[in-house]
Amino acid sequence: MTLLIMLIALLVLLALRVPVSFALLIPSVAYVIMDPTARIGTAVQQTVSGVDSFAILAVPMFILLGNLANVSGVTDKLYDAAVAAIGHLRGSLGYVNVATSFGFSWMSGAAIADAAAMGRVQVPAMVERGYKREFALGVTGASSLIAPMIPPSIPAVIYAVTAGVSVGALFMAGVVPALVLVASLCLTVWIIMRKREDLRLPKSTWKVRGRTTLAALPAMGSAVVILGGILSGVFTPTEASGIGVIYIFVLALAYRMLSWRKIYRTLLTTVETSGSVLLIVAAAALFGWVLAREQAPQVAANLILEITNQPIVFLILVNILLLLVGCVLEPTAAILILVPVLLPVAETFGIDPIHLGIMVIFNLLIGLITPPVGLVLFVLSSVTRAPVPTVIKGILPFFAPMVLTLLIITFVPALTVGLPTLLGFL
Repeated sequence: MTLLIMLIALLVLLALRVPVSFALLIPSVAYVIMDPTARIGTAVQQTVSGVDSFAILAVPMFILLGNLANVSGVTDKLYDAAVAAIGHLRGSLGYVNVATSFGFSWMSGAAIADAAAMGRVQVPAMVERGYKREFALGVTGASSLIAPMIPPSIPAVIYAVTAGVSVGALFMAGVVPALVLVASLCLTVWIIMRKREDLRLPKSTWKVRGRTTLAALPAMGSAVVILGGILSGVFTPTEASGIGVIYIFVLALAYRMLSWRKIYRTLLTTVETSGSVLLIVAAAALFGWVLAREQAPQVAANLILEITNQPIVFLILVNILLLLVGCVLEPTAAILILVPVLLPVAETFGIDPIHLGIMVIFNLLIGLITPPVGLVLFVLSSVTRAPVPTVIKGILPFFAPMVLTLLIITFVPALTVGLPTLLGFL
């Protein structure tokens, strides 16, 4: 009964648009006060333990890394290289959009940072070249979901800390699914643009291609620094976040794109975002402790086992649940609330926690482009001054490749666990 009351209280507070961190904190504190067996000291310790983790230090550093990349001119270099390489193809700027997002994703780690950067650069460029505004917004929003799938993925760090799995293994597990997403988005662009012969750019000379590629190589080097350091064992993912920040900062200085004003704004944005995320993490740690005291994982396991004893049916049920939750909760909060409940149940079905992690992360990412709370929708609306309904209309055709990618991730676990196993993380 207590568990049900807490869940209802959480839903009511979220419906009243109370910030997620306080929606988690209020019923948890009320529980501690009203339950005579719950010690306040223990509750405080559990709350602090949520952010008292070496791995969680990577979150603010990766947020700073993405913000620095956003203002460093990296996006322009990647865009120019992609246009020179494939600009002559039919509907080329759609592919350029996906390719640039993929390149930028190795630095951002967050869909919102990707959407903001790509929205400012690519949507106006595509509209100017004759692409429909809805299509430009749609492909930009859809391709922004690549960022949280590959290193340095902020949701991956949150899941790894929550589930007690290797951050490096989860980083590697997202690479192949991200490539599947890239392929499905490119296929969608081809289907939509296959008859638009007018949407081609003049073919660039090899000299131009070489020059733009050389200019973009330092930007792409961040992926080599981060991944190379992790794979070689030179530093941990948390240390990689710090090295990545230094690399991008030096790169931004070399590009002469940083001013004191930009540095101040970047640091301010990083502090605001990091504070919001870490407050959610701390509140969710206390909420999770309450759920554990009330045996929520056992209750969930018994309930699901009464419905089915088939792993495939369980995965389908989890996907449906996550798709619904993703519409109203942002990924960080949803991971912190649901993973402690779902993971023990998944383990009873023999489902690998790394496989479950990538499935959970990508499923919740779809919520970022889904009304009514989809943050990417509002970010694109803000940076392009397009009405939110226009953004939603543009993204609708891209839900099909998203669902297809989700199904592949769900039912082909080798795509997620294969690479980390090959590299010795599992």
